[in-house]
Amino acid sequence: MALTHTQGVKILYKLILRLNRGLPEELQLIGSTYVRDEFRRHKDCKPHEADIFMTEWTNYAVNLAKQLGIKGVESAHKLGADLPPNLLNNLRDEQIVQLYKLMEAAGGELDEERT
Repeated sequence: MALTHTQGVKILYKLILRLNRGLPEELQLIGSTYVRDEFRRHKDCKPHEADIFMTEWTNYAVNLAKQLGIKGVESAHKLGADLPPNLLNNLRDEQIVQLYKLMEAAGGELDEERT
């Protein structure tokens, strides 16, 4: 039996929130809040945008699961990944601002060589 789109979204949403529990405490709140906001913000998006949204969040879940490993943050590899420049060039201004705010909240710093 195939899942409906709504069922798939709910499963992915819950999976990501569970995976976020494996993050260091300071990142759990930021990550979970961001996930909730993004899923809420895209609740009524167009089908094409929904496909992209689901693909990107599925990739996030897979990558985070790989990075956390079986034992969670204690055995984790480096968390996160650099965004490729071509992806950054395709972001809208509001997305860049949102990404910057997220980086600030996570305590990150800009790599001056790439800016």
